[in-house]
Amino acid sequence: MENRERTLSRDLTATQIPSGDKTPLASGTKVFIHQTLGGSYTVQTDFGLFRLDAKDADAIGEQVTDHSVKTATLANGAPDPEAVWAQLRQVFDPEIPVNIVDLGLVYSMDIAAQPDANPPAYQVVVAMTLTAPGCGMGPAIAEDAKGKILLVPGVAAADVRITWDPAWNQSMISEEGKMKLGLI
Repeated sequence: MENRERTLSRDLTATQIPSGDKTPLASGTKVFIHQTLGGSYTVQTDFGLFRLDAKDADAIGEQVTDHSVKTATLANGAPDPEAVWAQLRQVFDPEIPVNIVDLGLVYSMDIAAQPDANPPAYQVVVAMTLTAPGCGMGPAIAEDAKGKILLVPGVAAADVRITWDPAWNQSMISEEGKMKLGLI
C-alpha cells in the first residue's frame, strides 16, 4: 500500500479509538491509514483515530476480501480448534500491530456441544482480557473476535468474555509478539 492518504468515497460508521464509540464518518473525509491488520483498518482523521471494518474497505479504495474459513470440521462435526485459534490470530487491537493471541490477551478457548441440539451444534467460549482496564475498545475487539470465530465451520455460537483476572502484563506477550514490538 503505497498511498496511505485517502478520501472516503461514501458515508460509513467507524469505531472511535480508544473510546469504542460508533461514529459516522462522511463521504469526502480525508483519512490516513495507519494499520491494516486482520481485515480492519486503523485510520486517522483531523478529528481522531478510528477503526474501519473490512466490509468498508471499498470506501477507502481497498478491495473487500472474502474472510470465510476454508477448513473441515472434525469427524463429529465439531469445529477444528486450530481453525478457531487461527481466526483469533486475525484479531488486532487497533493501536497495537500484534494479534490478541500473541499479545497474551486470550486466556482460554473452549468448544462445547450445545445440549439438545439436533443436528449437533457447537459453541466456542473465549475468555480474554485487554492491555488496560480503561480501554474502550474492549467491546469492539471482543465483537471482532466473535465475528471471526463464527466464520469457522461447525461453530453455531460464540461467546467472548472480557475478564480482568489475572491482570495482563507484558510478560504474557509471546516471543513472536515481543519481536514485532521490538521488545527483544
